[in-house]
Amino acid sequence: MKLESNQSDGGGMTQDRNSRLIVIGVSAGGMSALRKLVAQFPEDFPAPIFIVMHMGADTTGDALVKALNESGSLTCVHAHDEQAFKSGHIYLAPSDQHMLIVEGKILVTKGARENRSRPAIDPLFRSAAVAYGNRVIGIILTGYLDDGTSGTMAIKRCGGVCIAQDPEDASYPDMPRSVIANVGVDYCLPVVEMGVLLSDLLTRDLPESRQVPEDIMIEAKIAQRVLSDLPSVEALGDQVPYNCPDCGGVLWQIAEGKLLRYRCHTGHAFTASSLLAQQTERIEETLWVALRMFEERQNLLVTMAKNEGEGKSSPSSISQRAADSQVHIERIRAMLKATDKKGGNNSRTK
Repeated sequence: MKLESNQSDGGGMTQDRNSRLIVIGVSAGGMSALRKLVAQFPEDFPAPIFIVMHMGADTTGDALVKALNESGSLTCVHAHDEQAFKSGHIYLAPSDQHMLIVEGKILVTKGARENRSRPAIDPLFRSAAVAYGNRVIGIILTGYLDDGTSGTMAIKRCGGVCIAQDPEDASYPDMPRSVIANVGVDYCLPVVEMGVLLSDLLTRDLPESRQVPEDIMIEAKIAQRVLSDLPSVEALGDQVPYNCPDCGGVLWQIAEGKLLRYRCHTGHAFTASSLLAQQTERIEETLWVALRMFEERQNLLVTMAKNEGEGKSSPSSISQRAADSQVHIERIRAMLKATDKKGGNNSRTK
C-alpha cells in the first residue's frame, strides 16, 4: 500500500502515516441508527466515511442522504465512480450498485450480487482492507442475516479495527451477532457511544501492519470484475454439488473459520444463511407457478367434464383427473403456508 507520503490523490484524502477511513455496513433499521451515529461527528472529523445500506434497486437513497445531512455537521453524498474522497465527508453507495475503494478514489460497479444484495457490505469492506489495510475501521450495525461478516473478517485479517453495534441496542441484531460470533470484534457498544470511540481511535497510533492475504485480494478483484475466471474461484475453495440460485452455475465452498460461504465463477457470492434464504425464495416462486398451473389444469378439466355431459351415472375419467388436481393443489397450498410460517423475516436481507 502506498500510504507513506503526505500527498493527496487527485484532491482526495491526505494520505499521511496516520490517515484512516471508516466503512459502515447496515441493513434493516439502518436509518435511525445512522442518524444517531452521524449526529456525533464534529465538523472537522478527520476521516472519510463510507456507508453501504441495503436497499432495493428501485430506491434512490435520496431520503437517506437528506436525513444524514440534516442529522449532523458532515456532508453526505451519493458515491460516484472514480470519485476522489475527502476527510469529513460521508459517501453512500448508490442503489443497485456496489461501492468499492481503491487508493484515493471510489469505484462504483454493477458487479454480481453478494448475499442477495447490491450494494452489498462485504465487497466494500474487502476493497477497503486491500487498499488501506490497518488504516480501516469497520462498523457493522443493525440488519438481518450476515452480510458484512466476511468483509469484517477481511478487515481484521488485514490489521484493521472492527466494531459491532451491541445486539441489545440493534433493532435487528442478526448482523452484529454474526460478526461477534464468527469474527470477534475489538469493540461492541451502543450506537450513541460510537462517536467518542471513533474520535479516540483516530488519534491513536496505527495497529501493526499486515500483509494482505491472497484470497482477500482475489475476491476484491472479482468484485471489480477484473477476475471472474474458473482458476480464481477454484483457488478460493472446493466445488460442491449446489447451483447458484441467481445464474444456475456451479458453486465453490469457502470456509472462513466457522463461516461457510459460496461463490460461482461469474461473481455471485453467498453465506450459507443467505444461500439458504435465496433457495427458499426460489422454492416458493416455483410452488406458486406450480399452484397456478394445477389450478388452470383443474379449471380446464372441469370445463371439459361439463361439455362431456351431465347425465352420466358415474364420474368420467376427466372428472377424476380434476379431483386428483385438487389433491395436488391442497398439498402445494399447505407447503406455501408452511414456508411462510418458517421463513418470516429471517429470509430477508432488506
